[in-house]
Amino acid sequence: MARKKLPIGIQTFAQIREDDVHYYANKTPLALQLITQNKYFPLSRPCRFDKRLFPNTFQERFECSQALFKELHTEKHWDWPLRYPVLRISFGGGVLESRDDLQASLHTQLTLYKRKHGIAAQFPNVHCCFIDLIRHLAQTTGQRRVVVLADKHDRPILHRIKDREKAIAIRDVLKDFYSTIRDRDVHIRFAFLKGASQFSKASLFSGLNNFPDITLDQRYNSICGRTDTNVDTVFAPKLEGLDWEGIRRWYNSYNWLGEPAYSPFDLLLLFDHRQFRRWWFDTGTPTFLVKLLAKRQQFTPNLESVPAPKILVSTFDMDAILTEALIFQAGYLTIASAEIYMGGMDLTLRYPDCKVKTCLDQSLLDALCGDIMMPSRNVSRLHKRQRRCTSSAWSSAGRSRTSPVSKH
Repeated sequence: MARKKLPIGIQTFAQIREDDVHYYANKTPLALQLITQNKYFPLSRPCRFDKRLFPNTFQERFECSQALFKELHTEKHWDWPLRYPVLRISFGGGVLESRDDLQASLHTQLTLYKRKHGIAAQFPNVHCCFIDLIRHLAQTTGQRRVVVLADKHDRPILHRIKDREKAIAIRDVLKDFYSTIRDRDVHIRFAFLKGASQFSKASLFSGLNNFPDITLDQRYNSICGRTDTNVDTVFAPKLEGLDWEGIRRWYNSYNWLGEPAYSPFDLLLLFDHRQFRRWWFDTGTPTFLVKLLAKRQQFTPNLESVPAPKILVSTFDMDAILTEALIFQAGYLTIASAEIYMGGMDLTLRYPDCKVKTCLDQSLLDALCGDIMMPSRNVSRLHKRQRRCTSSAWSSAGRSRTSPVSKH
């Protein structure tokens, strides 16, 4: 199999597919299944799980970029003459400190879309501006419906999570923004809302009560991850010289009620550097999470192998931020097993692997000590002392075996 380029840092479908020079794990059959299944979909996945690439795949499909899907499942299973206007809203650019910052960001993005389509910017209110944009595009493009894609919808809230009043004010702006989708349902062809946190419908998506929750749907477990099959086929040329079982032990550890999944970020950095390291943790650890654990004096060993009802980890509400839900949705806990019973489901959580557990404990220790160097120095001294004690014990055992047997 010919070697290709690793798509490190590439978050657009076009860049990966143009000229077919990058490795690509084909998720288009799952995307097509979603489009034909329903209209509204939220999805929660941790950072570095292709949260921008997957929505971009929807965008290229609805905007009729047929050449990018050559030899993929979608090429023969999509009505290519149909082209829909796509509104892609991102909440990941810049730091949004307040309700006003968020409203300004939304209004700017909507205004740019209006300019692109020659629509007069006549509404200063974000809600009215969004309604006007959807209505105008639906009436003038010939399709009568538009596609809405939202990236990192939870980031503004998480950034202000320690300031409850500001976080709630930001949440209310988002709630009002998404209510527009409900109000203009007749003009919506498809909506995909992706973030790291799985907010309850009442707290953020009020009115969109008919959408299915696919975050813990085993059919879509690997929708933004990688499977054994992906690694063994797509990335086969990169496996040479690497321990296949080692790759599984290190990185095949995430589960959302389906087949175990790899973090795409971990795999790409492993194939690039040819080293087993904690790639995902080193770039994805949110400061607010560590500070919250420190503030709550959370005993992290208690988080592992603890049964939890599905609702505990599948909702995120500003009025009751549960530690287990926050850590699970951030990617530092995953599902070990599930027990289904009439009317509910109980989950058993675990750390994805020992490196995530160790690194989270180290970050928490640093925060509690207030000195990043002090824990490292003491841990190093403990390791050295343990080695000396072990060496001394082995030496004593050796002398015992070679010394004469006492008569007493």
